[in-house]
Amino acid sequence: MRLAVLDHGHSAGTKALFTLIRLLSRQPVLDAVKLVKYRADFYGRPMQRVTQEAMRGPSAWPVGDRELMAAIVAQANACEWCTQAHAAVAQAAYRDQVRVSAALGDLDTAALAEPLRATLRMLRKLTREHAVDADDMRALLAAGVSRPQIEDALAVAFAFNTMCRLADAFGFFVPGPQAFEAGAKYLLARGYR
Repeated sequence: MRLAVLDHGHSAGTKALFTLIRLLSRQPVLDAVKLVKYRADFYGRPMQRVTQEAMRGPSAWPVGDRELMAAIVAQANACEWCTQAHAAVAQAAYRDQVRVSAALGDLDTAALAEPLRATLRMLRKLTREHAVDADDMRALLAAGVSRPQIEDALAVAFAFNTMCRLADAFGFFVPGPQAFEAGAKYLLARGYR
């Protein structure tokens, strides 16, 4: 069920911002933006800081890898909106649509470095089963993933498990590929601020 606050619960200033976004991008304002701007003091700004740190803060994982992690978490949650959004950002970051499609299609056969593949498997398991154990962490370390990289991947999982649930709860509208491509360009240029 789509909640009307995404479309009608904003201040005049925010509505003006949405008009500007629509004019400049020639695309609809994505529901994630509407959600962040609605009750920005309660959810928007705090979650933007968390997501910015997870996705663009210092990390051994490049931006493309972290965006692919977000897409894998979204796919494990069966969240079409988040999967398409973060697949688009990963594709733009890597400049490689085939790599992202292959990872989302069959993680075991995709052309990925083993540390990333092992991390994506762990994130998928964590999202589906809501738990990982010491053996899972040992497998990551054995695959060459560092402890800080594990922590960074878990931060991505936190941010996007939260976002997927909100996208589903609010009934995010899934626009066409051009809207996701425009959003991807923005996220690569400015991050999650």
